[in-house]
Amino acid sequence: MSRRYPWQLDPRPDAPFPPAQTALREPDGLLAVGGDLSPVRLLNAYAGGIFPWFSEGQPPLWWSPDPRMVFRTDGVHLSSRFRRSLRHSPWILRADTCFGTVIRSCSTSPRPGQDGTWISDDMVLAYEALHALGHAHSVEVFDGDTLVGGIYGVAIGRMFFGESMFSAVSGGSKVALAGLARCLHGWGWPLLDAQVENDHLLRMGAEHWPREQFLTLVRRQVREEGFVGSWRQRFGVIPARQLNDTFASSGPDA
Repeated sequence: MSRRYPWQLDPRPDAPFPPAQTALREPDGLLAVGGDLSPVRLLNAYAGGIFPWFSEGQPPLWWSPDPRMVFRTDGVHLSSRFRRSLRHSPWILRADTCFGTVIRSCSTSPRPGQDGTWISDDMVLAYEALHALGHAHSVEVFDGDTLVGGIYGVAIGRMFFGESMFSAVSGGSKVALAGLARCLHGWGWPLLDAQVENDHLLRMGAEHWPREQFLTLVRRQVREEGFVGSWRQRFGVIPARQLNDTFASSGPDA
């Protein structure tokens, strides 16, 4: 089933979303418009395989594309060349030590083919509120005291929905993504949502999943018992050089 126009959301924050299967085919995955970015609405959206994505000055737009871009948590690829560079890397990874800095760094990070950012001030505040409630998390990569990369997203049950990542130094976002996937896999979380396609994610092992396959797994995983609260102690401190032995090469050096 598809529609010509997106659904208009009920203004009540706890109002249900329409079925993701009713999203538009053009533009791919646009499901609904309106509403707000309150924690209850955001959590309901992610639990239904839906995420917000809109530019400054637009009303909230809600998406569930088909196919969906995902990583298996044991399927992130790092090239042989990049893995060799990690052997003597001084970088370390932590989680939830500077969530606000990570999301703001993502909001100002230039993106190929994009003019400006979709991570508005309202989005920053909304995800900081989710972080305070223990549902939004960041993984950070440090060189000494300097933040060189990071990733953030939303966790519900045993499902992680990646939102954005950044590099202040070349390779910082790769290490953040790989470190996040390593921990999720160790915790028994099978999938990391990457939302929409881009070439960088494909080179790192992202896969296209039909929306219904993705939604079936999400429905199961969000009901599993997860970890609500800070990940700082659970994640610990991981030397980036350990990732050299964790992930298989993607084949050709890149």
